Amino acid sequence: MASLADRFNINAQLEHLQAKYVGTGHADINRFEWNVNIKRDTYASLVGHHSLSAYHAIAENESIGRTKYSFLQNMLLPCGLPPEKEEEA
Repeated sequence: MASLADRFNINAQLEHLQAKYVGTGHADINRFEWNVNIKRDTYASLVGHHSLSAYHAIAENESIGRTKYSFLQNMLLPCGLPPEKEEEA
């Protein structure tokens, strides 16, 4: 059974990871922000790995440069505009 010190250590490690890596999320992240992180990570991976870019370029019958440019443009608003926040009364 985990002691109180073990639980504190696990929570401290989790907080450290969440501070270091933005995409890991936190307790207050909403669904939209989480989806934006996932899509941006995916586009960054596609741009960074030449073989994945080449695969998509062949599938879309476009040049690799144009495909990478398209991925970079999609990183700006990957999930569209953010939803309007409801005001708390």
